[in-house]
Amino acid sequence: MTEPGGDTVAAARAGSTPYVDPARVRYRKRKSLRDAAIGMISLIVTATVVTVVIVRTPGWSAVQETFFSPEAFAESFPGLLDAFWLNIRIFLIAEPLILIVGLTVALVRRLRSPIFLPLRIVATVYVDIFRGVPTLLVILLLGFGVPALQLQGAPDDVLVWGVVALVLSYGAYVAEVFRAGIDSVHPSQQMAARSLGLTSWQTNRYVVLPQAVRNVTPPLLNDFISLQKDTALVSVLGPIELLRRAQIDASFTFNYTPYVAAAALFIALTIPMSRFTDWVQARQRRRRGAGTDS
Repeated sequence: MTEPGGDTVAAARAGSTPYVDPARVRYRKRKSLRDAAIGMISLIVTATVVTVVIVRTPGWSAVQETFFSPEAFAESFPGLLDAFWLNIRIFLIAEPLILIVGLTVALVRRLRSPIFLPLRIVATVYVDIFRGVPTLLVILLLGFGVPALQLQGAPDDVLVWGVVALVLSYGAYVAEVFRAGIDSVHPSQQMAARSLGLTSWQTNRYVVLPQAVRNVTPPLLNDFISLQKDTALVSVLGPIELLRRAQIDASFTFNYTPYVAAAALFIALTIPMSRFTDWVQARQRRRRGAGTDS
């Protein structure tokens, strides 16, 4: 006699068709649903307990009025939202410039010809200096120092120099991320490309860089999440961005709810970016696990 599904099982054992046990699939679905339900119940219980403990503390009423005032939130939020647009513009301008600077510096540091030694030294010194100096200090030095020089033709807008400071500071970090990604590509890839007749530039362009960029995408996304938050540092130069707007509102009302509203706006932008980073990392793990390179 032939057992149910015997042909399918035999074919699976022969390696022609993968066999999937329906019972195992149903079990995994039930387990996933059960785990999701347990996790949700645990989250709700934990959040409820924490909320009850906080609300029952003696100073909660004062904290609520100072940090979570609905009236102060409604009054300050429109102005904060307008100021937040400046943070977004700074981020959108700085991000592509950082990618260009970082990739250029990483490629310069990999040049091996003796004639490029001065460029390699400059790139190395740049990375060492701007990775060692705090970003806030770079913003202060450029934002106040360069306009004070009164250089002919140099912009005197402190916002411009704040963006330049962010680009220089983050460009040094991104350069090292790119360099690590390039080094992660096995040398056999380059040798194979050169054996096929590709020039050094073509090898980097079509073989090394695509793999390197794919390898370093999650770290780059993490850097850009930090960049979005650090756009608030430009406020020390005077521009009315989100943090500066919150400081102004809080100084008039002596209520810190605008700071909480500003934090909520930053979180509303960074959380989707964080989840996208997690999705990219999980996608790369699945591809590596499947043994594909697409």
